[in-house]
Amino acid sequence: MKLWQKDKASLDAVEKFTVGKDREMDAFLAPFDVLGSMAHITMLQSIGLLEAAELKVLKQELKNIYQEIQAGDFVLEDGVEDIHSQVELLLTRRLGEVGKKIHSGRSRNDQVLVDLKLFLRHELQEMVFAVKALFDLLQQKSEAYKNHLIPGYTHLQIAMPSSFGLWFGAYAESLVDDLTVLQGAYHVVNKNPLGSAAGYGSSFPLDRELTTRLLGFDTLNYNVVYAQMGRGKTEKIVSFALAGIAATIAKMAMDACLFMNQNFGFISFPDELTTGSSIMPHKKNPDVWELIRSHGNKLQALPNEIAMMITNLPSGYHRDLQLLKENLFPAFSTLKDCINMSRLMLENIRIRENILDDEKYQYLFSVEVVNNLVLQGTPFREAYKQVGMDIENGTFSPSRTVAHTHAGSIGNLCTAQIADQMERVIKGFPFEKVEKAVEELLLS
Repeated sequence: MKLWQKDKASLDAVEKFTVGKDREMDAFLAPFDVLGSMAHITMLQSIGLLEAAELKVLKQELKNIYQEIQAGDFVLEDGVEDIHSQVELLLTRRLGEVGKKIHSGRSRNDQVLVDLKLFLRHELQEMVFAVKALFDLLQQKSEAYKNHLIPGYTHLQIAMPSSFGLWFGAYAESLVDDLTVLQGAYHVVNKNPLGSAAGYGSSFPLDRELTTRLLGFDTLNYNVVYAQMGRGKTEKIVSFALAGIAATIAKMAMDACLFMNQNFGFISFPDELTTGSSIMPHKKNPDVWELIRSHGNKLQALPNEIAMMITNLPSGYHRDLQLLKENLFPAFSTLKDCINMSRLMLENIRIRENILDDEKYQYLFSVEVVNNLVLQGTPFREAYKQVGMDIENGTFSPSRTVAHTHAGSIGNLCTAQIADQMERVIKGFPFEKVEKAVEELLLS
C-alpha cells in the first residue's frame, strides 16, 4: 500500500511505469528527507500539533535514521513506494502511533520540494569546492609556465604569440564566471518551500519562518503556488550553471587533444594516462580528454532536456516532474568526475620547451614587427603594408622577442587579481550559515 492509497492496489504494469527509476533516485534524497522532517516536527511542536515528549522521541529516532543513512545501512524496502514513505514507516514501526503524526501540515509535494532544495544546495556546495581546486591548479600552472610561449590561433590559423601562462590562466578565469552563474543558481535553490503543502498552503497555522531558520535557508518561497511552480524551473537554472562549467572543461579538453596531436606536439602525458592502439604501437591516445569533452558536451544539452520536459506544463504539480531527477541527479557526479580527471591530467602535464623556435611559427611575430615600426613613428597602415610586402617577398625575418605588459597579457597575467575575483565569488555563498544550521538541527 502507498501513503496516498485508500483501498485497492494499482495494476502492476501501471505501478511499474509510474514508479520508473524513482526509487533509485530517491536514494540521493534520503539524508535530506530526514533533515526536512526534523525541522517540520520542531515547527509542529511549536504550534501545538505535537507534545514536547513526542517531539523528543521523534527527533531522536530521526537522528538514528540519519546515522543509518550515513553508514549505508538504510534500505528502501520492497513494496515501499519512496524514501518519504520508508522514513515514516520506520518511525511508525519503532515508535507506534506517534510516528503517524509526522505528516501533519505537509504534503508529499512540499516534502519532495524541500528534499530537492536541500540536496541541490549540498551538491552545489560540493561543486564549488571541486571547481575551486581545479581553479587553484590552473593558476599554479599559469604562473609556472608564464614564460613558455606557444602559438595563438584564430580560425585555427597561426595568429600571434601566446603562452602556456595565458592558456592555463584563461580557463582559470573562465571558472570564475562559471561560479558566478552557479552562485545565482544557489540563491534560487536556497529558498524554503516547506509549508506550501500541495501548492495551496494549509489550514494549520504553520510557522514557515521557523523551518526556514532551522534548515539554514536564506528566505522563503513565499507564494505557495510559486513554491510548486518553482519545481522544474529550479532544476533548469541549476542545469544551466552546471552546463557552464561543463563548457569550460570541454573546451579545455579539446585544446588538450589538439595540443597532444603530433602536428602540434605542445604537450604530452605519462603513458599510464593515455591509451594505446591494438595494431599501432606508436599511439598514445587522449582518451581521458576525449571523454571529458564528450561528457562536457552532453552536460551542455541538459538545460534543453529539462526545458523540453517542463515547457508546456501549467501551474501545479504534475508527474512529469518526477523524471527531472533522472536527468539532473547523475549530472553532479559526472561533472565532478570530469573536473577531478582534468586535475589529474593537468597535474601530470608535460610542456614542450622552445616551441616557437620552429620556422613555421615566424609569422606569429608579424604584429610585433608592425607595432615596433609604429613605435618608431611609421603610421600603422604604412607599417602593416610594409610587413605584408616583406612576407609576400620572402624577406620577412622578425625578432622573436615578445614584450606585452598591459593587464592580462603574456607579461602581465594578473593572476592575483583573478584569484581575488574567485575569492569574492566564493564568499557570496553562505556555506557557514548553512552548515551551522544543519549541525544545530542534528544536535538539538
